[in-house]
Amino acid sequence: MPAPTNAPTKQPPAADRVYQHVKQGVLDRRYEGGTLLTEGELAEAVGVSRTPVREALLRLETEGLLRLYPKKGALVLPVSAQEIADVVETRLLVEEFTVRRAVPAPPALLDRLEELLEAQRRHAGAGDLAAFAVADRCFHAEIVRSAGNQILSRLYDQLRDRQLRMGVAFMHGHPDRLAQSLAEHAGILAALRAGDAPAAAAAVRAHIGRVELLVRGASEVR
Repeated sequence: MPAPTNAPTKQPPAADRVYQHVKQGVLDRRYEGGTLLTEGELAEAVGVSRTPVREALLRLETEGLLRLYPKKGALVLPVSAQEIADVVETRLLVEEFTVRRAVPAPPALLDRLEELLEAQRRHAGAGDLAAFAVADRCFHAEIVRSAGNQILSRLYDQLRDRQLRMGVAFMHGHPDRLAQSLAEHAGILAALRAGDAPAAAAAVRAHIGRVELLVRGASEVR
């Protein structure tokens, strides 16, 4: 017998709702580095008791996003310049290799990259930095996945949260990066369309290198 169409949608567990609320807030910088979050405030914001809040905060602490202080709350940790440099170095190693492997690029990949580039243009026009950062990250992830190396894909996926958080922070501090990033992505796509592996690798190296230049003058990202 089919279920009634007006049956209530089952909500995720309370701890998962708190986890997603806090994590998204950290990634899109509603909760910046240095912000002290209290269990009471979070419980009220999500509409749960304090027990699932503690469970969610412990999980986020193990991911390196927070540091817990008993009877005080959880401090959102800034991203250190060393962590940023490590992410940039890892991206260079993975992305230069995989963009070469992506040549000759299948039509489906080229179409998908064009879609993501157009999405970035829309988000840039709307001033939605969080959505822009997601589309930016997806653009690179599609190229990495296209290489067909599952181990590299999993390694790259582990950088996701750090990339999103850093991307939003950089764009807040360097708004000119929106136009630059769009132009650089267009260059990567053009090299892939041309079937030019060395040019595609050089475009990726220059694109990620721009981030590295910004990192040199940064002490931390909040």
